[in-house]
This record gives sequence, structure tokens and C-alpha cells, in this order.
Amino acid sequence: MDEIKAKNMIDEIFLNIFKQKCPFSLESIIKEFAFDIRLPQEVKDSLTGESTWTSSVNANQFITQTNMEKYDEKYGWMLQKKEFSNLEQLLKIWKKVNYTTTERVYDSVNVVKSDPIYRSENVYMCTDCRGCKDILFSDGCGNCQGIIASQRSADSTYCLRVDDSNSCSNSYNVICSAKISNSFFIQDCNNLYECMFCSHISSKRYCIANMEFSKDEYLEIKKQIISWILSSRN
Repeated sequence: MDEIKAKNMIDEIFLNIFKQKCPFSLESIIKEFAFDIRLPQEVKDSLTGESTWTSSVNANQFITQTNMEKYDEKYGWMLQKKEFSNLEQLLKIWKKVNYTTTERVYDSVNVVKSDPIYRSENVYMCTDCRGCKDILFSDGCGNCQGIIASQRSADSTYCLRVDDSNSCSNSYNVICSAKISNSFFIQDCNNLYECMFCSHISSKRYCIANMEFSKDEYLEIKKQIISWILSSRN
């Protein structure tokens, strides 16, 4: 996993949502779409000085998971018993082993700048994701594939900015909803197909701002909305 592969993943996701490749750089994606998502932060490994990524930004000392394991194999983390007479001395001893592990990756492959990640593949700058594939700039997602800038969501595919939702596909900007497909700007809805700017409705298609349109009318307006979404941030 590298920046080129990450951009290719983003292009595929945009093609599924907007029917065109992504016109933004990785930096612009973070700024424009992932601005409010808790992402791993860059810190320094306290033993080697190398850059690493962590979700525990308030810690004082860091060590990569790889370096932690190497240190354990070479030296071990146990200390010989020492006498101490006050709390200050005890804390000084504790400091010798109190490193926060970074880039924790478990049963996963192709994971970059992320922490922690479980049972996932092709992950770029994500936090606390499980059972995911082809996921970028996301936090707290599970069983998702092809998603960008999403948080606390599950069982979704090819989505951008999906929050607190599940079972969504080919959609953009979905909040607290389920079973949403091919839709944009949806909040508190269920079972929608090809809808935009809708809230608090269920089992509808070809709706815009909670108003029903013909399929042809809807698709023509959708083209304009896609152009607006992509050009307004370019």
C-alpha cells in the first residue's frame, strides 16, 4: 500500500458513486471530506526517532508495534526488582517501559498510517476499523469495502462520508440511515434508492428534498448535483 494505490482506490470509489474519477489529491480529500474524522496522528518512535502513526495522541512515549516486538525478543520487557521510597521514584522506573504502541495491526495486510486495525486489507490512514477492505480516512467502521471519510458505520460499500449508518452503497453524505443506495445527502432515512437531500423518509426512490420526481427528471438533476459537488471543492 502506498499513495499511488491509495489514489487508485479513491478513483474506483468515486467511479461507483459519481461515475467519474476523483479530481482531488489525497491532501484535498482529507481537507474537504475527512476534516471532522478522528484520524491517526504522526508521532515519533521514542527509541528510534522514526515517524509512526497513533490514535493515542496524548501519550508521552511511543514505540511501533514492530519495534516493541523486536525489543521484546532482544531484551524482554521485564525489569529487575528495585527498591523505591516514594511515588516519584516508582514513576521514574515505570517510564523505562511505559511506551504506547503505535500502528497496531492485527490479522491484516497492506495497512499504512493506521492504528488500530483488525482483520482488514488495503487500509490507508484509518482508526479502529474491523473486517474492512479498500478503506481510507475512516474511523470505527466494520465490514465495509471501498469507503472514504466515514465513521461508526458498517456493512457498506463504495461510499463517501457515511456516518452512523449501515448497509449503504454507492452513496455520498449519509447520516444515521440504513439501506441507502445511489443517493446523496441523506439523513435519518431507511431503504432509499436514488434519492438526494432527503430526511426522515423510508422506502422511496427518485426523491429530492422529500419530493417525488420521475426517473428522467431525477437523473437530469442528479447530473447537476454531481457537477456541483465535485466543482465546488476543486
